[in-house]
This record gives sequence, structure tokens and C-alpha cells, in this order.
Amino acid sequence: MRKTAHSMVQEALAAITTYNVEEARDLHGRDDVMFVDLRDVQELEREGVIPGAFHVPRGMLEFRACPDSPWHDPAFAQGRHVVLFCAAGWRSALATQTLQEMGLPKVSHIGGGFTAWKAAGAPVAAVEVQARRSGDDGG
Repeated sequence: MRKTAHSMVQEALAAITTYNVEEARDLHGRDDVMFVDLRDVQELEREGVIPGAFHVPRGMLEFRACPDSPWHDPAFAQGRHVVLFCAAGWRSALATQTLQEMGLPKVSHIGGGFTAWKAAGAPVAAVEVQARRSGDDGG
């Protein structure tokens, strides 16, 4: 049977930890927690960011998280709880499941994503628009 994006998200949600905004706010700013923003640069520029969140576009996440990758980021090897988010929680649900399958010990996501975070009045900061260079995505 063919899978749909919706069915894949539903499968992921059944296998991962989802925090609501209130629970995520309790984790925000802790030294043992790393918030990771999966949205595209244009989304960050348009909507703002969660202060202190680490930006990794969804297409690069596995490469940044994998210690064997030439694009590995050591931030993923510090043993912190990784809390992923995107705009609405669908990309982050799939990404959370993927990182679990890759062996990250503690990874979760924010249900409703940045949209829910912002709507709840949680902290949001503007992002400075920077000139982009070709090839900055590493892959």
C-alpha cells in the first residue's frame, strides 16, 4: 500500500515524544537542551525565530547529526536533549523519528511547531537578513 505524507506523519507521531508549547517553554534556555529550527531561511526571515535556537535546514539535518558525515556539527554530539521544530510540526515529527532511528538518545519535537509557539506568546526574535552565498548548505 502506498504511503502518504499524512500517514507518514501519523506513524511518526505514534513513535516519538511531542511536547506542547507549555512543556517546550519549560525546556527552553536550559543548558542540557538544544532547540533546533528546521525551517527554511525564508521562513525565519519572514516569521522570526525562537531565541537561542540552532538553525539546521531540514534537508541537512541527518548530515549535521551524523558523526560520520563531512558536514557533522559537534553540537549534536554533546549529549543534550534535542527539541526539533518546524512551522507546523509535520517536518519536525518526521525528522524526530529519523534522528531516533539514527540513534540520538533524546530527541523530541514541538507539536504545532513555531506557529503554535508564536500564537501562545512564547519568546520570538527577529532574524537579521544576511546575504546568502551559493553552496552554503553544504550539500
